[in-house]
Amino acid sequence: MEELFREIGERGDLAHLVLFVWASSASTLLALTLRELIASNRRFDDFVAAIARINGLFGGYERKG
Repeated sequence: MEELFREIGERGDLAHLVLFVWASSASTLLALTLRELIASNRRFDDFVAAIARINGLFGGYERKG
């Protein structure tokens, strides 16, 4: 890995290396964020299902009108 960095530095492609590192880290953070968002949505769905079960136990709600 050290040889790769040295070769890139000698050829003047340091900007390309920095861009690659930035793009890789941004993509990784996006993937992690999406994974957490999906998990959060699942937990919210579980919560809503639990509330629906509780409402079912107590007879739901009555409509007025």
